[in-house]
Amino acid sequence: MTVTGAPRTGVTLRLLDKADKEIVGLDRAVLGAFYKFQHDFRRNPNAGGLRLKQLEGHDRLWSARVNREWRALMIRLSGDDWLLVSVKHRSHVHKNLDRLNYGINHITGAIEYVDLQVVEESVLRRELAPPGAPAPEPAAAPAPEPTRPEPLEEPLFAAYTDEQLADLGVAEPLIPVVRKLTTDDELLGLAEYAPRHTGEVLLRLRDGVPYDKVMEQVTAPVAVTEREEHPGTDEWQAAVDRSSAVVITDDRSLQSILEEGDFGRWKVFLHPTQEKLVHRRYSGPARVGGGPGTGKTIVALHRVCHLVRELPPGHNKPVLLTTFNRNLAADLRARLVSLGGPDVLARVDIAHVDQLATRIVREADPGNTNRRIDDTAALREWRELLVEAGETRWSAEFLSDEWNQVILGQAVTSRSDYFAARRAGRGRRVSRAERAGIWQLAERFTQRLETKKLETHRQVAERAARLEMARRARIERKSEEREERGGLDNIHAEAGSGARLRYRYRHIVVDEAQDLSSAHWKMLRAMVPTGPDDIFLVGDTHQRIYDNQVTLGSLGVHIRGRSSRLTLSYRTTREILRDAMGILDDADYDDLDGGADTLAGYRSVLHGPAPLLRGARDWDEEMDHVVEQLRSWYDVPRESTAICVPTNDMVTQLADRLARCGITPTEITQDGPRSDQGVHIGTMYRFKGLEYRCLIIAGVSEGLVPRASVDAWKHADPSRHRRELHRARSLLFVAATRARDAVAITWHGEPSRFLAPLLASR
Repeated sequence: MTVTGAPRTGVTLRLLDKADKEIVGLDRAVLGAFYKFQHDFRRNPNAGGLRLKQLEGHDRLWSARVNREWRALMIRLSGDDWLLVSVKHRSHVHKNLDRLNYGINHITGAIEYVDLQVVEESVLRRELAPPGAPAPEPAAAPAPEPTRPEPLEEPLFAAYTDEQLADLGVAEPLIPVVRKLTTDDELLGLAEYAPRHTGEVLLRLRDGVPYDKVMEQVTAPVAVTEREEHPGTDEWQAAVDRSSAVVITDDRSLQSILEEGDFGRWKVFLHPTQEKLVHRRYSGPARVGGGPGTGKTIVALHRVCHLVRELPPGHNKPVLLTTFNRNLAADLRARLVSLGGPDVLARVDIAHVDQLATRIVREADPGNTNRRIDDTAALREWRELLVEAGETRWSAEFLSDEWNQVILGQAVTSRSDYFAARRAGRGRRVSRAERAGIWQLAERFTQRLETKKLETHRQVAERAARLEMARRARIERKSEEREERGGLDNIHAEAGSGARLRYRYRHIVVDEAQDLSSAHWKMLRAMVPTGPDDIFLVGDTHQRIYDNQVTLGSLGVHIRGRSSRLTLSYRTTREILRDAMGILDDADYDDLDGGADTLAGYRSVLHGPAPLLRGARDWDEEMDHVVEQLRSWYDVPRESTAICVPTNDMVTQLADRLARCGITPTEITQDGPRSDQGVHIGTMYRFKGLEYRCLIIAGVSEGLVPRASVDAWKHADPSRHRRELHRARSLLFVAATRARDAVAITWHGEPSRFLAPLLASR
């Protein structure tokens, strides 16, 4: 039940973090009443039917009538500014007035609300439930308290004093409860209803992270400074800006928040840790890393909005937002419109990086009619060339990789430059004489493509990089000449102004940075002047699914000292993350700048069932298991479920099986899902950047994940073998972390070697 068309009033109604989760669990009739309540409250909070009143013994906590039995609890921030913290049965409110705690956390400066009765019941339910049983939602009215067994173990946090816990930002009303926790199930019960920061701190400590590291990584980034403690405004109004709260602007905005629980909201909400990264002024390029679901893309989008709002007035687009994948670029555009509106979008150029490179090349050569081919077609051309040349020293695969990663990847344009080019990670060493032979073959290959009027995406990226580097050199030369004459230089001009040559952008923001090639980075580096806030990139090399390994410092993008890492996942559960991390199996990953990257401390405060692992005799039986699993998720909208598989043929076969079973399938193409209806099906590559409530990863069989051909490189090219295994692991890791609530992994025949740690833990 939704009421629309309400006029805007001066009343502001905000929703505190985790209140939406509680509201979603309400009975349908109560939820409908809540929709009407929030509409009426924003229109006129003093309407008689709402019975708005201050709760006895509380300075700021008020109650309002949702329906006959249910009440909305709100903190009054100022005259017409309200923070909704809970919706409770009236008997719960009356019985537990002295157990409702709220205040401003003295460490984080954020508003926190704690219902001690609900937290303690959640802890007990967790303790008394059978192993693996899900914790039920809190009762409408409090049930008789179960008998608590005597603790048999030392409390989990006995090593820390109350003062230490408070200094980390643990909500002080919860410290006595924390003191009694003796099992991980009890801890998860507390974390479910505790303020998010409290849950993160306690889970980190329980995971064995040293106290000082928790202070440094979790608390320090969100701690208020002395300057922030005295902002000169009302302390509650200042505190709400540091709190995990979202403003309800209209009925539809609330509906979009609640229809997915808090699933949709995390895509635009900024945690205080993220907010500091967004608004920081950097002296040069900066990088934000972190595992799936930690909000890297959200940080990038908010960073774009921040940069736009700092711009002087104008009509050009001095901010570039780019990524590797075409459908991700479309998603970024939609989310930026939702976040910043048309005014922000008007100042931002959004393009996937190959589209950007194509634009640059066509600008320089508008008559180019070459046909674009992919890497598979290019490999066929290499094979034909070697046969025609009678060349047997090198395989087509080796030469294709050398051409893509070294020659094109580093924008090498001459034989002498190739002799000096770095070949890090290529495995096989080549002598100077061998380089001369490879260069000769590369020239013949390039000529072959030109004759056939063919080109690859990597060729276009390399040419765009050379064009932009030459353009930058001209800009710098002209700038030096003007400085010698004592003139001033405006580094960014209005598009099409006819003025002297300028840099294309003032700021560049890159999403999924781990997938860009060296040529892409050289192009981007040349498009923006070196200086404060020039390039901001987000990415995670554990999610690199293309063979583009770079060292940013060698490409002029110097991020040393300006790298940050997000560690809290807002998307998926601890159980799913645990198995996803098992898939990676401690493999080594780089940090985009020659060092090692890690997911140490990567955690979630969400919880749910462990991923289901299920084998089958053959593919036909496995498809039956997939259908059975989908039917078990009967209460989840079909468009919120998905299936990913290793090959296109399996997509076709599975879609046909679903259709014959009465389940509508929707294929995911390179442009995204074909329809908003039905279960989404696609290859693993198509799932980058997507999120679902429930996900099936099918066909995770040895020989498919990784594909059987990978092991052919084990002895012939060990370096490539390692890279291919890394990519296959990353692809499965990305797939496994697309889900919020539940994951099922199936296979037929022998399970993938990557599942061994998961199967061993069952």
